[in-house]
Amino acid sequence: MGKNKRVLLHCCCAPDSTVPLTRLLEEGYQVVCAFYGSNIHPEEEYRWRLEDMKKVASEKGVRLLVPSYQPAKWLQHCGKLPEEKEGGARCGACFSLQLLAAARCAMEENCGLLCTTLTISPHKDPLLLRRIGEAVAGKKSLIWLDRIWRKNGGFAESVREGHRMGLRRQTYCGCVFSRKEDEAG
Repeated sequence: MGKNKRVLLHCCCAPDSTVPLTRLLEEGYQVVCAFYGSNIHPEEEYRWRLEDMKKVASEKGVRLLVPSYQPAKWLQHCGKLPEEKEGGARCGACFSLQLLAAARCAMEENCGLLCTTLTISPHKDPLLLRRIGEAVAGKKSLIWLDRIWRKNGGFAESVREGHRMGLRRQTYCGCVFSRKEDEAG
């Protein structure tokens, strides 16, 4: 299979990965998943999300790469914007870190394409993700596979698929800042 049929799918979480992974496989791509979790707080939340991601990868029969968990490094990069609300500049910095880690995995796995599950969320800006994804992919000589997974009922389908698989859908994106927002109501 050619390099341009091998896609590295950056997976933000298990429930959100179900639909993108299924659709890419149905389209004939050879998919390798990467779960970056240094943004996830606390560590027990990270471990729970990783176990669910392993369950999805196993069911779909795909390789799952897991870059090392380095929350202090994430906080050093993204924690400079603690007052930013979800969706603000801090999220863009976080997306960049996540996609850079995924791009490194793509290069290690000889994938020519880079994609993310983040666009399945109705809370994420697909234009921002495209801009960041194209920039990261370009720096690493990869092609950005631009998909907005929430289209055509993708988000609702991911909720149903997550229930079917027994995956817990989290109530916050993962970072310490979004957790505080979530707890504040």
